[in-house]
Amino acid sequence: MENSSFDAKKEGQVPQEDGKSQERKTVSEGSPKRKRKPTLEDLKKQLENEKQVAQDNYEKFLRAYADLENYKKRAEKEKVDNFRYATEELIRDLLPFVDNLERAVEHASSETDNNPQALIEGVELTLKDLIKVLEKHGLQPIESVGKPFDPNLHEAMMQVENEEYEPQTVVEEFQKGYLIRDRLLRPARVSVAMGSKATREGETEGEVPSVPDE
Repeated sequence: MENSSFDAKKEGQVPQEDGKSQERKTVSEGSPKRKRKPTLEDLKKQLENEKQVAQDNYEKFLRAYADLENYKKRAEKEKVDNFRYATEELIRDLLPFVDNLERAVEHASSETDNNPQALIEGVELTLKDLIKVLEKHGLQPIESVGKPFDPNLHEAMMQVENEEYEPQTVVEEFQKGYLIRDRLLRPARVSVAMGSKATREGETEGEVPSVPDE
């Protein structure tokens, strides 16, 4: 028996127990190393880093909030200023007409030969230029006479008999209406045709009386 065991070792054969030990050693060498558990110092350092990140984010938030508040204040101020001085350009354009009318009144008061026609022509010219300035700022006169009556643009003051115009047509304009761009600024006050008396009577006579249901 001793010779047989000796012969097996001599020939390079490994006993079974040694094979298992070799296998366990190989598996142990191939397994990954376990991570080192963080120490208290590591946790403290990580906590300090997180505190610094939080502090930086908080400071960024404060700066962004301050910028937003400043923007809101500037926007509100601009809104108030725009509302307060919205008519500045229009008034500046109207001042020359105020000057012209003042000069016209002064000239008419001091005129010795009293020429009303010159005054009328001056006022008409000033009015014409004034309308041009207002149109530049979006004013649009409403054309009414001869147009169909439109309750969105016209205010009917009366109805009149008129054979020249179709019924529900504007015959006369008492006060001109205006649009400010596409919005009604003031309706035109007008009179509206309702047809002649003969026409209305003919329409009445031509009506067929309705027959009551049995």
